[in-house]
Amino acid sequence: MIAATVLPSAAARASGSGEGPPLGVYDVVVVGSGAAGMTAALTAAGRGLSVLVVEKAATFGGSAARSGAGIWLPNNAVILAAGVPDTPRKAAAYLSAVVGPGVPADRQAAFLAHGPRMLDSVMARSPLRFRFMEGYSDYYPELPGGLPNGRSIEPDQLDGRLLGAELARLNPAYLAVPAGMVVFGQDYKWLNLAAVNARGLAVATECLARGTAAALRGEKPLTMGQALAAGLRAGLSRAGVPVWLDSPLVDLVQEGGAVTGVVVEKEGVRGVVRARRGVVVGSGGFEHDAGMRARYQQQPTDTRWSVGAKENTGDGIRAGQRAGAALALMEDAWWGPTIPLPGEPYFCLAERTLPGGLIVNADGARFVNEAAPYSDVVHVMYEKDRGAPGSHIPAWLIVDQNYRNRYLFKDIPPTLAFPDAWYGAGAAEKAWTWDGLAARIGVPAGALRATLNRFNAQAWSGTDSDFRRGDSAYDHYYTDPAVLPNSCLAPVWAPPFHAFRIVPGDLGTKGGIVTDARARALREDGSVIPGLYAAGNASAAVMGHSYAGAGSTIGPAMTFGYVAANDLADA
Repeated sequence: MIAATVLPSAAARASGSGEGPPLGVYDVVVVGSGAAGMTAALTAAGRGLSVLVVEKAATFGGSAARSGAGIWLPNNAVILAAGVPDTPRKAAAYLSAVVGPGVPADRQAAFLAHGPRMLDSVMARSPLRFRFMEGYSDYYPELPGGLPNGRSIEPDQLDGRLLGAELARLNPAYLAVPAGMVVFGQDYKWLNLAAVNARGLAVATECLARGTAAALRGEKPLTMGQALAAGLRAGLSRAGVPVWLDSPLVDLVQEGGAVTGVVVEKEGVRGVVRARRGVVVGSGGFEHDAGMRARYQQQPTDTRWSVGAKENTGDGIRAGQRAGAALALMEDAWWGPTIPLPGEPYFCLAERTLPGGLIVNADGARFVNEAAPYSDVVHVMYEKDRGAPGSHIPAWLIVDQNYRNRYLFKDIPPTLAFPDAWYGAGAAEKAWTWDGLAARIGVPAGALRATLNRFNAQAWSGTDSDFRRGDSAYDHYYTDPAVLPNSCLAPVWAPPFHAFRIVPGDLGTKGGIVTDARARALREDGSVIPGLYAAGNASAAVMGHSYAGAGSTIGPAMTFGYVAANDLADA
């Protein structure tokens, strides 16, 4: 019989209450098959431990599989080989400046020290290889240690045939790659410009050539999050690590204050899996749990505004809390301006940054640098909306037909009409005059005219004296280099005019179990819960309330999964 001091419900189930027999014994049980969980499992197996991964969904990969899979990882072997002038001192100065004093220095140091080792380990134990995302600036390159050319990497092309039948169980991408093409995350900067820029057309041609070559070789080419998740899963297969899909976590099991296993449901049977050394919770955030969002987060918020994996409902976080873990950063998320399209929200990256657009509030006024890091834009929306609900949420992204004729929008090529469903859902509006657009979106016409006149004058001059759009190197990543003198500013003048409803969406939540520099779960008093570890969005982010660069979610998630596994192996 298993006695549980914190989790009596788990104890009752484990002690033969008729809810199923013991389901197995392993050295380590990992909850979740995203980037954090699979990296932890791959590392633990490589250290000679027996490992089981349990996954709630019918697919593996979690939010990582849906993502672009940028990975922010200072001083890793890939960027150093590419000639990136990074150093440990620069990285430490930059991360400290970005996250501030709210994140313990030893956690920051652990991420920076172990990140490069993690990447080497993953490449040694899986078919994954990585590419430098050249030019994708750190999000605050002007801070000490910031790099305007960036530190982010992404997975290289991977042949999905490596997975055999398991490929069918890979969680689909958030945005599908165009048929017949092989596209890397870095390519989208140029694909947005393919209609008006020679390099954009060349990149589009290269994407098609890669796709054609892969087809001729009979491959199933994967990139971005699909490649990352598939490559990690292939590594687990090679290592003989079982991954139980459709096996949600019910609870943690404790003995004498230590976590010694999990209660899961597998094939309709609820039972206990024992973990001799410990459990790593890598089950993602709580972005799709309305109750937790209402309890912890700023309002308004909505599960329908998140692009995180739909199974992310905070199961691991709540189980950790019941086991005595402290929680932090629960009010925050990996925010971004989002259009609530019917069916699935659209997280705006390039659309709000390209020249010829601006964001206005309910008064028809600008209130933010539209090209700022996406999490910052939403933080400003919430800050300004807090004292006057409805004043800044929703906001509206306004563009003109000149913008529409030049740039890709979501996956819709230039000049093509937007789907009628967008208008029917209230996510998009269109009018032939500024005043007509003001009426459609419910803002004062005179105020919108004044805003657009001022914005256009600043665009012609190339200087945004109100919000400094274009001052940072980051502002110019998703822009049009043909637009001068400021590549992210152009006047809004050509009818018809288009507006898109903007809400505070997210890639996932960033609050969860508080951990130390060894990824061990901590109680409110700072003491360690033996046998319990957390990584990824189930843990409180090492980035604090900020966002250092592209891949600040996945880089730390994989790193602290690696740290947790090594700590378990060293025990």
